[in-house]
Amino acid sequence: KLSGARVAILDEKNNIISTKTTEADGTVSYAVECDKAYTIQVAKDGYESNNFPVSKTKGGIVNISADLQPIEQIVTEKEVVLNDIYFEFDKSNITQQGAFELDKLVQAMTAYPNMVIMVKSHTDSRGSDKYNMNLSDRRAKSTVQYIISKGIAKDRISGKGYGESEPKINCGDNCTEE
Repeated sequence: KLSGARVAILDEKNNIISTKTTEADGTVSYAVECDKAYTIQVAKDGYESNNFPVSKTKGGIVNISADLQPIEQIVTEKEVVLNDIYFEFDKSNITQQGAFELDKLVQAMTAYPNMVIMVKSHTDSRGSDKYNMNLSDRRAKSTVQYIISKGIAKDRISGKGYGESEPKINCGDNCTEE
């Protein structure tokens, strides 16, 4: 049970509704609307943050056990493993969800001062190849700027957009928001 962990509750569109800090016993409570799905994001310095879905319920109390792993487990010899960072459609600014994930990278880079990172940004296949390449490049640059703004030296991080050339989900021209 971790005291002092940051717990954010997000709506179905991944907008942060509220953020609280866990009590000494590692608990936090939220009153939410019934029959809506939520996501809980939990983070604590030195630990890997994580997301936990909360299913729709007709009412009552829902208990969620949010186990976090020490941050060393997200750092491997060749990469730092983060949850995906999503951007709004046609945008390159860092969302609250993205900042939540990137803060984990900042923690890891602070803990490992010789670490150098290459950010890769991808898009789906909606839009032209040229447009998607430009969009993913803007997103990579935005990500790099965010990390630099948190005090990481610019020579330790670089970024590149790959457009739709290396899609995470290969949905062809039938991609949806999901």
